Amino acid sequence: MSEVVYLTAERAREIEEEIHLLKTRGRKEIAMKIADARSHGDLSENAEYEAAKHEQELFELKISNLERTLTSAQIIKSDELPNDKVYILSKVKLKNISNDTVIDYMLVSAQEADFEKKKLSVTSPIGKALLGKVIGEKVEIIVPAGKQNFEILDISR
Repeated sequence: MSEVVYLTAERAREIEEEIHLLKTRGRKEIAMKIADARSHGDLSENAEYEAAKHEQELFELKISNLERTLTSAQIIKSDELPNDKVYILSKVKLKNISNDTVIDYMLVSAQEADFEKKKLSVTSPIGKALLGKVIGEKVEIIVPAGKQNFEILDISR
């Protein structure tokens, strides 16, 4: 049995759309590459054909992994979670105690993490350290740059 994957409804829709595109347009493109490579002659010495077949294998593996993610997904809604502590889908405002900078992050599943959008995985060092904490609590987090101390200023949805 596979592990439960927590997703927002929005992310589940994005995965469904990606699967649809991969199965329709993507498969046609791969099939055309294979057909084109096949037309170049002897398949036993055709590197282009082998590369296209390998690309097809990776492509199908990607579809399979996305489908597995959806199959084991549990859709979570931020409005169903309390604001008393940091949970998945919490928006957390943190103050770096050493330099007084303030940062905002949203905690999400590993499948939705995107550092540029300030979406941190609950399985990341910061995410793990914040889970279950409350406003006003100080947290020491070990990150690649070393130990950093933060104070939780706010938790919202």
